[in-house]
Amino acid sequence: MTNMTSVAAPGIPTMASALRRLYFVRFGFAIVWALVMFTTAKHLGPLAMTLLVLYPLFDVAAAVIDARASRATGSSTLLYVNVAVSLLAAVGLCFADASGIPAVLRIWGAWAIAAGLVQLAVGVTRRDMGGQWPMIISGGISVLAGGSFVATASADDPALTNAIGYAIPGAIFFLISAIRLGRAAKGD
Repeated sequence: MTNMTSVAAPGIPTMASALRRLYFVRFGFAIVWALVMFTTAKHLGPLAMTLLVLYPLFDVAAAVIDARASRATGSSTLLYVNVAVSLLAAVGLCFADASGIPAVLRIWGAWAIAAGLVQLAVGVTRRDMGGQWPMIISGGISVLAGGSFVATASADDPALTNAIGYAIPGAIFFLISAIRLGRAAKGD
């Protein structure tokens, strides 16, 4: 067992450094996405739909980068599950456009639930590395937010602005995690 620890330990700073960079990028993307979405979230136009599809597609790219960086930790399988879930969400959102905001919110909510469960599980498997408590909390919040999206889809006047409220806290949790990973990235 000691041998396994000594083999895995040198890879942690490399993985933490890669995750740190990825989390900073995810923070920036989510903030910019939310700001642009805010300008168009009042109706389901072409820009709003493009942004709604783009978000899970960005999640796909981020999960692939994350999986490559974390092959040695065993969490990459869960990340590939997230790739599949996010791809399905992006495709579903393309078709939900024709059905209106309630359909979009249902698909967005189902994606937030599934992706949140994966994020929570990945964070738990990485908690010894450090910087993962924000990811664990964010995953749990994503599950709750997803349930909220599904529930509000049946409201009299459902709004896309809830998606903005999903992206901003997620961005903040990525930023906190990136900052907290600094120590692990240095090998401390």
